[in-house]
Amino acid sequence: MSGPILVIGASGQLARALAAASPAGLCCVGRPEADFDHPERLDAVFQRIAPALVINAAAYTAVDAAEGDAVAALRANRDGPERLAALCEAAGIPLLHVSTDYVFDGLKGAPYVETDPTSPTGVYGASKLAGEAAVLGGCSRALVLRTSWVYAASGRNFVLTMLNAARKTRHLRVVADQIGCPTTATDLAAALLGIAAILQRGWQAPYAGIYHVAGSGWTSWHGLALASFEAAARHGLEPPEVSAIRTADWPTPARRPPDSRLDCGKLDAVFGLRLPDWRASLERTIDAIFAAG
Repeated sequence: MSGPILVIGASGQLARALAAASPAGLCCVGRPEADFDHPERLDAVFQRIAPALVINAAAYTAVDAAEGDAVAALRANRDGPERLAALCEAAGIPLLHVSTDYVFDGLKGAPYVETDPTSPTGVYGASKLAGEAAVLGGCSRALVLRTSWVYAASGRNFVLTMLNAARKTRHLRVVADQIGCPTTATDLAAALLGIAAILQRGWQAPYAGIYHVAGSGWTSWHGLALASFEAAARHGLEPPEVSAIRTADWPTPARRPPDSRLDCGKLDAVFGLRLPDWRASLERTIDAIFAAG
């Protein structure tokens, strides 16, 4: 299988991590050329690039805003990926489609495996679940890769929000009764490229399907904030006081799953890949943030 890897969603933190990890043979395309609001434009992108494999890193990720704009969320998270799947099927190439832990309601009480029943609690999760079905139904060589709590050294994410808040206030309140698996965009990109390398050596039908791809271990948002400040203290940031609060104390339009931990054993069993412990990856990311100034 020869040809470039096409990444959809060039402006996102995952696409930037993919480009940084594999600048050669990677073609990142974003708006306006590849715009899920205008899925017909994807045809021209495919014709121009002639990819050997596609990674869809584009999505509508504004969880709360989606509650009031389901049409936009579905257009980006279902309709665009559906067109992408059709193009990949016609070309006979694999599609790696990134999805989310928010397809679950978080009530299992244990890490979710790929075969667990889905039950999203909001529009965002429902739109991503619809996208999973569209991709798997439209492309026989599709892999859906559910991840969680993604952050990076740049962009908009929880870790950077916490660090910026700490520079402005000495007391923060952070939700402590939602738990999940923090995942750096760098680690996620490395896993996707590792899968892509295996697929490009030769496709096997059992590769198709759903996988969980997230950082090893788990914590709460409160725990992630504390760990971020601990790592940042090595660079001179004075940690603020961080109060643990309940979800009910911080109401939002969308209801988040209280426990969206992902079991990533299938990824290891099929591809021999396991993401690093979230704490070690967080420390590396914090170092990168301060190195960048």
